[in-house]
Amino acid sequence: MENVLVLGAGGKTGRRVAAQLGERGVGVRAASRRGTPAFDWNVPETWDDALDGMGAVYVVRPELQPADVLEGFVQRAVSRGAERLVFLSARAGGDMDRPRERIIQDSGAAWTILRPTWYFQNFSEGQFSADVRAGELRLPAGSGREAFVDTEDIAEVAAAALTEPGHDGQIYALSGPRALSFEEAMRVIAEVSGRPVRYREIPSDEYVRLLVDEGETDRFANLQAKLMAWISENEGAYLSDGVQRALGREPRSFEDYAKRTTWA
Repeated sequence: MENVLVLGAGGKTGRRVAAQLGERGVGVRAASRRGTPAFDWNVPETWDDALDGMGAVYVVRPELQPADVLEGFVQRAVSRGAERLVFLSARAGGDMDRPRERIIQDSGAAWTILRPTWYFQNFSEGQFSADVRAGELRLPAGSGREAFVDTEDIAEVAAAALTEPGHDGQIYALSGPRALSFEEAMRVIAEVSGRPVRYREIPSDEYVRLLVDEGETDRFANLQAKLMAWISENEGAYLSDGVQRALGREPRSFEDYAKRTTWA
């Protein structure tokens, strides 16, 4: 099997992709800004060491960099021998992510695009986790539902696409088996964990202020508020069949995720 470079190896999907590839006996190079080798989208000098000897790359989209940064990296990767690219995009990416997907598709390498919804793990190790631990999740998402997905499923699809035939040229939209509101998600977590936790709707401008007070940039905070507005309008409530198509099974449920998570 070819060696695989996993970008964002310290993140929610990257570390799981690296682990699943390791279980398959694949040579893995786990790269991140603080890792060895260090990889930084803003420092092209770090790219070559990460790419050396790699036949495939798991590419986590650079969220705040312009598309030409991704294009430069992809060109470098292919010129150095990468023959397969699996790109983590987003189902709701729209104008931001589709041009980046085209860079992958036009690279000359075999490619697979993953378009997941919001992650289950955002509640336990991501942007919602501090509020969940404190007992109250505050968001401007109303009663809207999102078809949240398990990052374990994302990683399994990525590992399959990186190592198995049949996934070239595929775009997999990935969701869980049902859509949940934040209130419903909190109810599941409370029941499983035995801890009181609830959802409280707040105005969008208050949410932006909270994020900025926590150290986020205005740009990031306003983007998150926009995404919450989409959820409030049920833009992400529909289900997708990417997990079924890629793995031949149903996606993991939120209840399964909640039961195997430590909510201390």
